[in-house]
Amino acid sequence: MVGTQAKRDAAEYSIKDHQISQRHACALFTLSRSTYKYKPKQSDRNEFLKIKLKSLALQRRRFGSPRLYVMLRREGVIVNHKRVERIYQQEGLQIKKRKKKRQTAPLRIVTPLPERPNERWSMDFVSDQLSNGKRFRTLNVVDDYTRECLAIEVNASLPGYKVIQVLEKVIDERERPKIIVCDNGPEFSGALLDEWSFKNNIKLDFISPGRPVENCFIESFNGRFRDECLNENWFINLEKAKEIIELWREDYNTARPHSSLNNLTPSEFVEQHRLKHKT
Repeated sequence: MVGTQAKRDAAEYSIKDHQISQRHACALFTLSRSTYKYKPKQSDRNEFLKIKLKSLALQRRRFGSPRLYVMLRREGVIVNHKRVERIYQQEGLQIKKRKKKRQTAPLRIVTPLPERPNERWSMDFVSDQLSNGKRFRTLNVVDDYTRECLAIEVNASLPGYKVIQVLEKVIDERERPKIIVCDNGPEFSGALLDEWSFKNNIKLDFISPGRPVENCFIESFNGRFRDECLNENWFINLEKAKEIIELWREDYNTARPHSSLNNLTPSEFVEQHRLKHKT
């Protein structure tokens, strides 16, 4: 069966290219003249959604349609997710996927999930460079239960004693974790951190060499951090890098919806947990 739009297109072609009358063309394609003349009205609501969606996509350049939908709902825009997806596609707001190196998929290991905040943390290093080509590193610390980013320490060098300073600062603001998951890098496996963890009754849980999948929480965070922060900014010096990265960390904890937390932010999830377990 030929659709109405196809009939309209065929009738319009016949009128323009074959110089037949509108009445004749409509009769030829069994199309009423009122249907042929109908011009779809542009919905004001769709226009508002387009503007709002484009604005959010500009602010959150690495957010896809589902996460932008959550942001719209947060701002009080009541809309069906299918309409958001349709406008998202029409306006060409799709995220350009960055190419990754092809790797052999490692064996997946199911890690028991923590059951409360501060039960288990994960930490890891990420490297990047300034606009002048100088390298810097970040030490990222994440709570595996709440998905909060507890700290991102930025410096040209981050030896073992600096790792301890960062951890002690976070512990002062929260409480001591039972376990910290990390890789076998020299900063983590050295004598300084080993002695500190023993004194503080904290277990250092080292992943198997070459098996980052065993530290999945921090690896997932590192991917978001690089995609949404490091790759999206130009750092002119170390101080500017610290400022931009700290602002992103705060936004990650307080504004960015997290799919594994039922689209709550880590801060909202922490508050929900607190109210639920309030005595």
